[in-house]
Amino acid sequence: MLNTFFLRAGQAAALGVLALLGVIDLTSGGIDHAYVPAQVAIAVAVAAVWLPRHRHGSRVLPIAAIAVAGLSLSFTLLLVSRQTLGGVWGLAEAAAFLGVAAVVARHAPPVWAVLACAAVGLAVGTMPLRVGQSSIYVTFGLVQALGIAGAIGAGVTLRTMEGNRRRALDSVRAEQRAEFARDLHDFIAHHVTGIVVQAQGARFIADQDPKRVLVALEQIEQAGAETMASMRRMVGVLRDPQSQPDAPLAPVAGVGDLPALVEQFTAAGDLPARLDTGGDDGTGLPVEISTSAYRVVMEALTNARQHARQATAVDVWLRRTDHQLLLRVANDGPPPRPTGPRDRPGYGLAGLAERVRAVGGRISAGPGVDGGWIVDVALPLP
Repeated sequence: MLNTFFLRAGQAAALGVLALLGVIDLTSGGIDHAYVPAQVAIAVAVAAVWLPRHRHGSRVLPIAAIAVAGLSLSFTLLLVSRQTLGGVWGLAEAAAFLGVAAVVARHAPPVWAVLACAAVGLAVGTMPLRVGQSSIYVTFGLVQALGIAGAIGAGVTLRTMEGNRRRALDSVRAEQRAEFARDLHDFIAHHVTGIVVQAQGARFIADQDPKRVLVALEQIEQAGAETMASMRRMVGVLRDPQSQPDAPLAPVAGVGDLPALVEQFTAAGDLPARLDTGGDDGTGLPVEISTSAYRVVMEALTNARQHARQATAVDVWLRRTDHQLLLRVANDGPPPRPTGPRDRPGYGLAGLAERVRAVGGRISAGPGVDGGWIVDVALPLP
């Protein structure tokens, strides 16, 4: 929401600058009045290219940029052939092309971006020739071409930053998928081992006590159904098939381990944590739900220690309903300051969101009504 506000505010300010430059163009009297509508139309068309929010990798954007650049270049050739002299050549149009060059360099596919930026640079570099062909206008053209180069550089910089962040997020998601794979391995090993043991025991007592065989079969059926249900819920988030299959396997920690986690967190520093589970020890929870709840608490406690240095306590609250496992981790410190361009970006919440969404849950994190920072999670129960 805040980013959108700043984006729209910046666009409004840019449009205001273009309008001011357009007034200068119209009052300069350098171009025949018969060509003024065409000049205004071209400036508006150029501004319309960079004004909308474009999807990354869009081919429509560079094609539109090439089209308006061609239109501008044609207008320049027309005025040069008519020997129109004096005044200014279209400052609003040139400024609008700066935005086009930056947006194209940031979002267009690489090959299309090169073609579009070259067309824009050619159009802007020849614009001063509309009002004169002396060396001073050639110099103005070179200055404008350098401005286009600067805009392209800004767009490439933003493109690189976004690419780095996207790769970092993909890495976090891949790590979460690998972690899910390890959890699922331990879960299957636990239940399948139980199924095998129960089947062996049933075969052993079949002749001695047939009634106990029925009980064992019911337990085998229940364990098998629970295993299959959890596999269906988690199979979509397993590690990429091209990744290394020999990742080390870690023990599964769940809701039952939260008291030890909270106690360890409190003992490790000056920020105490309080746990309220309402007496729920996690018995009967699906393993992927229990481990997800544990990971949420662990990450939220880590974030509190890193970012809520002025907090006096962290409260962990957990309740189970018929259809959901509800979890809240809240601290009473001030909200974290917005990250600056030199700050190292954090991806803990992004990883948690990936894990929570993978099991069909919901997560929200933000400042509380009375201050502090709150992480709320709702995980579905079968």
